[in-house]
Amino acid sequence: MDIFLITAPGLETLLAAEAREKGFKVTQTSPGGVALRGDWPAVWRANLQLRGATRVLARLTSFRALYLSQLEKNVREVDWAAVLPRGADVTVDAVCHKSKIYHAGAAQERVASALAAHGHNADPAGFGLRVRIERDIVTLSLDTSGESLHRRGHKEAVNKAPLRETMAALFLRDAGFKGKEPLFDPMCGSGTFPMEGAEIARRFDPGRGRDFAFQSLPNFDADAFEAMRSPERAAAFSCYGSDRDQGAIAMSRANAERAGLADVTAFEVKPVGEITPPCDTPGLVIANPPYGGRIGDSTPLLGLYAAFGARLKSAFPGWRAAVVTADAKLAQATGLPFRPAGPVVNHGGIKIRLWQTDPL
Repeated sequence: MDIFLITAPGLETLLAAEAREKGFKVTQTSPGGVALRGDWPAVWRANLQLRGATRVLARLTSFRALYLSQLEKNVREVDWAAVLPRGADVTVDAVCHKSKIYHAGAAQERVASALAAHGHNADPAGFGLRVRIERDIVTLSLDTSGESLHRRGHKEAVNKAPLRETMAALFLRDAGFKGKEPLFDPMCGSGTFPMEGAEIARRFDPGRGRDFAFQSLPNFDADAFEAMRSPERAAAFSCYGSDRDQGAIAMSRANAERAGLADVTAFEVKPVGEITPPCDTPGLVIANPPYGGRIGDSTPLLGLYAAFGARLKSAFPGWRAAVVTADAKLAQATGLPFRPAGPVVNHGGIKIRLWQTDPL
């Protein structure tokens, strides 16, 4: 069947590369996602192992419908007993584009009515069924993830405006990080970059500490799923973080401890103007500094970026630098010799990019 991986627009190519590396059959990339071909075990493994996917959708069926009555009739004919548990709650989300059925709310009601005929109730906390009507072709997809996959199951504390783990993982991929060198985030907040880096180094499955919606489906095989879990490996290098905020460092340490990463991470309180290399071997410095509330409102942050860049140039020879920011002026304020910026990525309505250097 077709499987669709959702990701932030701008990161599709990186997610496709990760999926291929993990042995999945990628068939297409499109804005906001990557299409695969696979079976139900591939759905389970994608949820468990892919670091950059936000959700995994299983394509159940497609058909043509010109009228709401056709839509409801076709949905009723699906063998829902083979897909959903008896009496399961389902929430329906519909979108319509260039189709004779143009009212998403009406389409949603008809699909919910068809499901009710099979004994399924409408409930926002239930399984997610996505209905896409594109040029009169209806595609029904089941959200097999449940909670967004950026919720790894380890973080109880986060700082303001955190970068999602799924984004952080793909930015690390873009920066060439494979877990075989040190990583340092001097503005680490709640520890997202060091923790993702340490998990990559240890080859931990990103979904190892959480549950998924597919585990409640009739065709789920718990033993087969357990056999998919990756064996961990020893890490040759650690991942480090620092922050001027003592509360952020306490959060980072607690989060790393819950994730089983305390032995391969280290965090300390330190302002960015005083950072020093955390170890003797050069690696990757990566940061997601503040970038202001809106584009053009970056003047108060220019000094922070300038101090960051000056410190890297004076104290971090041989290290590569990577910075996530929404404003080219802020990146340029560092004075670092950045290569052309990466693709524009939508982060909660803010357009961000990854800027990176060769070894300094």
